[in-house]
Amino acid sequence: MQTLAHRPPAVAGRFYPADPDALRAGVERMLDEARAVATPIADRPPKLLVVPHAGHVFSGACAARAWALLPRWRDRFRRVVLLGPTHRVAMRAMAVPTVAAFETPLGAVPVDREAVDALLAMPGVVADDRPHAEEHALEVQLPFLQAVLERVPIVPIAVGDVDPAAVRAVIERLWGGDETLIVVSTDLSHYLTDERARAIDAVTAERILRMDDTIGHHAACGATPLDGALRAARAHGLHPVRLDVRTSADAGAGVDGVVGYGAFAFWPPAADDPEPLGRALLARARNALAASLGLPGRLPEPGHPALARPGATFVTLTRGGRLRGCIGRFEPGPHPLEDDVRRNACRAAFEDPRFPPLTAAEWPGLTVEVSLLGAIEPLGELDEAAAIAVLRPGVDGVILDAAGRRSTFLPQVWSQIPEPRDFLAALREKAGLPRDPWVPGSRLSRYPVTKFAEERPR
Repeated sequence: MQTLAHRPPAVAGRFYPADPDALRAGVERMLDEARAVATPIADRPPKLLVVPHAGHVFSGACAARAWALLPRWRDRFRRVVLLGPTHRVAMRAMAVPTVAAFETPLGAVPVDREAVDALLAMPGVVADDRPHAEEHALEVQLPFLQAVLERVPIVPIAVGDVDPAAVRAVIERLWGGDETLIVVSTDLSHYLTDERARAIDAVTAERILRMDDTIGHHAACGATPLDGALRAARAHGLHPVRLDVRTSADAGAGVDGVVGYGAFAFWPPAADDPEPLGRALLARARNALAASLGLPGRLPEPGHPALARPGATFVTLTRGGRLRGCIGRFEPGPHPLEDDVRRNACRAAFEDPRFPPLTAAEWPGLTVEVSLLGAIEPLGELDEAAAIAVLRPGVDGVILDAAGRRSTFLPQVWSQIPEPRDFLAALREKAGLPRDPWVPGSRLSRYPVTKFAEERPR
């Protein structure tokens, strides 16, 4: 699809100044004020922003908190995907424009035509300029984009009455890497008293931080694109940060019928960052157990890049401080890490020969621990003295192969058996061998473990 038409500004002079100098000065002032507030420090740009879309005099300072994060990565971004609700045209689709650029008093913002045209092959996406013609939700963001990223192309998507799953599918198609920024434009509560609005918006903010994808339109006018983006954010393991939440009363409007505004930023996890990976593994392990026991309720399952790769885990269950099951694998198999941890959680609960199968009655107070194993290092055939000399108490997970038997202890066991000689004796006992003497021909291997444990029983 080829076109040379530009979409002219629809709300200049109403939602923001029509004079270029006044507009530029106002946006720069709001960005300067936003930079003066402490902001998160990160070594990568945010992947997703959630920003409000009222007139600049009311919500601009809040939106600036998010846009002000971007200048240090000005050269990193190659496109910005803009999603917002349709306020004036009802439709059951997501509309992309046919134009080559969107105009503001500061100039033209090019549309990424290649990306837009590719979306037309997706269900629920249509080429339609009518929803964009008078819509303010995306337009009010453009002066901020022009101030911080200059002429980075945009993918404007006006989201109508569609399933958030369809929105997520579109976002996934455009996800890319650090070169692509996703921006969702939405206000929060509408036309409540200031006191009531702040109470509701506080709850909505917490739900956004939990990446709850069931936020309704009573809480956010852009709930459909927001819910779709939150699904994608959760799947990719993004880390959310609340930047600002306020109401129009903070800008001097009355307190009897305010509109709520919020600014949030979401960062991608580092591939080697253990904290979000731990949350992701623990949630999957516990949800697998709950599903097997037929128990209601599921924890949100954040994503992480490592979940799709092969990996090896052990899952340990305890109750009242006592072991209730522990099973895992030493080396990555053919399945992704997230499948491995689900499988081992259920095996620890129902297949550990030392314990009867877990029951629903034992669910209260059950604690889940996931150990992610690193690469196994063979130490070879050793006598007892050499084994004692080479092992690192508190650090090494140890595998013993002796007399056709195999057993392992995770590094956590060192806290219970700190002496290497006793540790090895217990390892032989676990393998079904006598604790003493040392078995000639014994071979040892060791491996590192990253342990993730729930903070408290549930």
